[in-house]
Amino acid sequence: MSLDWIADELHRLDANELRRHPRNCEPLPGGRCRVDGALCVNFASNDYLGLANDPRVIAAAVRASELYGAGAQASALVSGRTPIHAMLETELARFEETEAALLFPSGFAANVGVIGSLVDESDVVLCDRLNHASLIDGCRLSGARFRVYGHCDLEQLARELDKARDARRRLIVTDSLFSMDGDIAPMRELAELADRTESMLLVDEAHATGVYGEQGTGLCEEISQLRGLVRIGTLSKAIGSQGGFLAGTRDLIEWVRNTARTQMFSTALTPAACGAALESLQIIRTDTSRRDRVRENSRQLRARLQARNWSTLGAPDSPIIPIVVGDPQQTVAMSQRLLSQGFFVPAIRPPTVPQGTSRLRISLSALHFGADLDRFCECLSSLGDLKQP
Repeated sequence: MSLDWIADELHRLDANELRRHPRNCEPLPGGRCRVDGALCVNFASNDYLGLANDPRVIAAAVRASELYGAGAQASALVSGRTPIHAMLETELARFEETEAALLFPSGFAANVGVIGSLVDESDVVLCDRLNHASLIDGCRLSGARFRVYGHCDLEQLARELDKARDARRRLIVTDSLFSMDGDIAPMRELAELADRTESMLLVDEAHATGVYGEQGTGLCEEISQLRGLVRIGTLSKAIGSQGGFLAGTRDLIEWVRNTARTQMFSTALTPAACGAALESLQIIRTDTSRRDRVRENSRQLRARLQARNWSTLGAPDSPIIPIVVGDPQQTVAMSQRLLSQGFFVPAIRPPTVPQGTSRLRISLSALHFGADLDRFCECLSSLGDLKQP
């Protein structure tokens, strides 16, 4: 078969405003960026604490490269685990208050690899409908019987767990802070259900690490004593670096180290990423002002938007603020208009979100200030001609 069909499919994406086009986005200090040459306030970045461009973090990345080279050169189990990789795993375990931790080349790789290590065709995996694509793919690729429950629907989850009571193992999989809706999973209730049914609970803390928790470790702080808890995080959002990690018991880490294909057969993280992450963890531990500021920014912006009759999703202090528009063409038009007025707010469309829920996704940072939020609200109000009746 030839590849001629691809052109037709691309035309279909174009007709529905679902085709993505690459942009050049140059991150700049102070919550700014330059998109295809235009200077903007950056409301698209997941760098919630503003650490990716922090001079201390950059200097730590440079030092690590000078010491250990630009690349890790091999997988961690071959020769790619340098002293700085070992140091970061130790520091992550200390940060998360677990026995051990394990690095992955990305958060996606962590989710796919860990789920595949914990369950197979003899087991059942139960997945929240709005989980990140990496969690969904991990569930599917594991070979386990795959069950999807309604978003944060504990009653449906309990019924599915009861149906699966004869399975060898049961694994509940959820985000803690959902990346496209900005809402929070019912952590205590999930933990109680997992404990009562003797199920494992895997929580992806990608968007919560650094932002939530007394120590900045995420939303799992409140359920950290659960015996079957599996904690996954990323270094590429609030920590401002790159990579993923698993935190848990020594036995869990050893099992996953020896069975997760995405860990065993991927070149390890660059030393620079490790050095940057180590410095960021130190800043997060000692400086609470950044996470306080980003959550206060969220409360302020939500209040401003709601006062102008814009409906927003998510938790009151979540740094992710979605404004659901519905129609993808309209969403793209609004995003482009905002960009022309100096605000980079991505249009999120299917398949990233369900049909009919295309949205503007606002990501806040500790580097944004009141003047940014005020001017953004004024610009958003000027889009009345694009707003659906």
